[in-house]
Amino acid sequence: MQIIYWLLIALMILGIIGAVVPALPGSSLILIAIIIWGVVSNSFAAIQIPLIVTIIVLMLSVGVDILAGYLGAKQAGASKWGQIGAIIGLIVGFLGLLPALPFGGPLLGILLGPLLGAIIGEFLYRRELGLAIKAGIGIVVGSLIGNLIQGLLAIAAVIVFLVTTWSQVFGG
Repeated sequence: MQIIYWLLIALMILGIIGAVVPALPGSSLILIAIIIWGVVSNSFAAIQIPLIVTIIVLMLSVGVDILAGYLGAKQAGASKWGQIGAIIGLIVGFLGLLPALPFGGPLLGILLGPLLGAIIGEFLYRRELGLAIKAGIGIVVGSLIGNLIQGLLAIAAVIVFLVTTWSQVFGG
């Protein structure tokens, strides 16, 4: 039982990493691990609080992601073109040319793709490179802050799980 518990904690740690790194599953991995623990331990009563907290964290994460990106774009004066460019840049950076690099691969694409996409989108809309760069940076900074907040929320969900289930596995 302890081995399964530690494997699920490892899955939750991957969920925390995924909450911070774009394009990787985050809080959903934590939720899946909690549900698996409920099935394995045959005690859904023991995971009721962590399950509720994780569902709330999952909903908050989606809201934080949208709000942080929006506020970052708004502060920098970005248009919808910049936001669309950032999304396309994320996809192209993750799946496109950047993974072919000898180092960095998809991680580098996840970091550079949205910035370049936002700058290109804004430049196509405004035709002013300075404003396009400012908007691109604003979108990326907003997204990074949102990802950090999502990471903190994911850590809180894992801590709640550990606090409520630790004694079930290790006694005392």
